[in-house]
This record gives sequence, structure tokens and C-alpha cells, in this order.
Amino acid sequence: MSFEKEIIERIFSVGKKNAFTEVALEVFDFQYTRNAVYRQFCTLLNRTPGHVREMQDIPFLPVELFKSKRITSFDGKEEMVFTSSTTTGSTPSSHYIKSLAVYEESFMHSFRIFYGEPSEYCILSLLPGYLERTGSSLVYMAKRLMEESGHPRGGFYLDKLHDLAKVLGELVAKGERVMLLGVSFALLELAEKFPMPLPGVVIVETGGMKGRRDEITRKELHEVLCGAFGQEYIHSEYGMTELLSQAYSKGNGRFVCPPWMRVLIRDGNDPLSYMPKGRSGGVNIIDLANLYSCSFLATQDLGSMHGDGMFEISGRFDHADIRGCNLMFSDELGH
Repeated sequence: MSFEKEIIERIFSVGKKNAFTEVALEVFDFQYTRNAVYRQFCTLLNRTPGHVREMQDIPFLPVELFKSKRITSFDGKEEMVFTSSTTTGSTPSSHYIKSLAVYEESFMHSFRIFYGEPSEYCILSLLPGYLERTGSSLVYMAKRLMEESGHPRGGFYLDKLHDLAKVLGELVAKGERVMLLGVSFALLELAEKFPMPLPGVVIVETGGMKGRRDEITRKELHEVLCGAFGQEYIHSEYGMTELLSQAYSKGNGRFVCPPWMRVLIRDGNDPLSYMPKGRSGGVNIIDLANLYSCSFLATQDLGSMHGDGMFEISGRFDHADIRGCNLMFSDELGH
């Protein structure tokens, strides 16, 4: 077995055969050696492998660098490039994917952990169709989950709300297990135009107003959706273009990571320090599945950790509020 295959196997067996910290340090060494942008960032912080002995010592790369730099830990041609959705005039992030097989292993494994086999559901999607949004990692995931489900009524229903409402009614009447994945603005539109009781349907919102509607909080969104569809809880998916893993919430906006993913909350004024549980700060993400890019990312999200290991997202930094590494090293890294 090659070294890379061995480390991938170790990543997806974290918690069963391997300790998270041990594998995280191994991934850090791998990426420091192979990722020129990340190595430069670590060197500027004086956090080279010789200085990194614990997980808290690992530097977290500002996620904004995916907009201006090729963040890769591999040589040669990528298999695919995922790009973020953008508002007018903004620059998208680009995530260069060496292996779609690693991404598929990550999201399929996560789905099975949280929900069971995709084949147990009819999966409906309120997302842009695959041909309309070929660079979306979320759309790619939904397409593959629907293919794995194999249900003949599964598919993309954005801009086909009447058809979706009819299909939902028929599936509920038959007592079939249904999952509805959707971006926030589309779920709100469905709730406004076709409110109906959907007992047993798992509704998973994936975020995403992006200028389509006025921004509302996740709590407000879920209250509207619960009222329209007779749900006790609305589920959520937390992911981003720059990652290869997702966390899920089954209610109350509290997310759980798969074993190879972890969230740390940094001090907003001192990005190399961490906040205690219950205190809000910037969200740092370790995504070990992101082996061929960067597994250690400082996001622009604000959040907090709970004592049970779950985390919550409370908002985003305004551009003017971004402090520390994001600005300290922007010039040196050519951002």
C-alpha cells in the first residue's frame, strides 16, 4: 500500500483505529511538505513541523486565500475544480480536487453515520441542477447521493416547486422515507407557496441566501419551515467549497462533525489563541479528508462549542472585523 493510500485509510478510521491528534499531526507534516502556500504561511508564523507538537500548535490558513491562490498538496492535473457561488462583483473560491473518490468517501461515509444508507430514502433536491452548476461541491454531493438512492422520483426540483409539492404529497401518502435537501431561499419559497404537513420527511437546509432574499437567522428560518411543514425540527448541513467534509445538525442549530473533522473556536482578537467552551469566536476547521488541499482552515464564521462536543454557528465576521493572521500575512502571501 502506498503512503498516500495508507494515510487516507487512517483518516477514515479515526476514532476506531487511530487517534485524531496523531493523524492530524501526520497530515500537517504531509501538507507542510507538499503545499507551497501553506508552508509559506506556517514559516511566517514560525510554526514549522519542529515547532508543532500538539494539535493546538497547527496553523490555520485563512480560507480567503482560496480566492487568490492555488491551494494544493499535490503535483499535476486536478480531477475537478469546485468553485463557490458569488454575489455580483465578488471573487469565487477555487478548490482543486485531486481525487473525487476521496470526496465521495467522505460525504458517503458521513451520510451513513448520520442518516443510514442513501438507498433507504427518496432524495429530493431544491438545488440548481448538475448541468447548471457544475462547479458546486454541494450539487455534486446531492447528485451522487440521489444516484446512490436509486429512487425513480428523486431529482433536482429548483424552479419546479409545483412538481415538487405534488411528489412530496404522493410520497408522504405512500409512507415512503423522504429527504429534502435545499438552499434556504428555495425552502422559504416552497414554504410560502406550498405549505403542507410533511410527517416523517427529513428536511435539510444547506444555507445560502446569497443576495436572493433578505438575510434572516437560522432560528427564524427554521421557525418558518417548521410552521409551514408541521416539523418539530429542521436539519442543517454545514460545509463549504474549501472543505471535503460536512457536519450535520438534527435540530436546534447544533452541529456534529464526522470523526475525521473537528471544530476549534479561536479568539477573534488573537487568532493563535482559543476560546473556552460556550464563548463565541472565529471558527477553525480541521478536515482531515482535505488531504490534497489544506486540512486546517480559519473561516470567517463566528461560532461556539458546547460541552457535549457540538458546535453552533452564530454569524460571520464583517470584513472590517477580520483580525490577526488574515491581515498580518496578506501582503507576504500576495493576497
